[in-house]
Amino acid sequence: MRPRTTANLLWGAIGGLSFLVLAQGYRLVATLPVGTLGLLAIGIGVGAVTGVLACALDARLDRSERA
Repeated sequence: MRPRTTANLLWGAIGGLSFLVLAQGYRLVATLPVGTLGLLAIGIGVGAVTGVLACALDARLDRSERA
């Protein structure tokens, strides 16, 4: 696997896990209208979006460094 792909996947994992940690912390203070499986689904979505954005920004930054 290419290093760029690995980095983007890791950023996606960091984004998804960060969301889940924040959601669990919020659950300690208040109740959420979403259950555990719902939070897991949202966390996977956040991770996917984070990975795609990391890929897009990485390519854009790479182009701007060459210019």
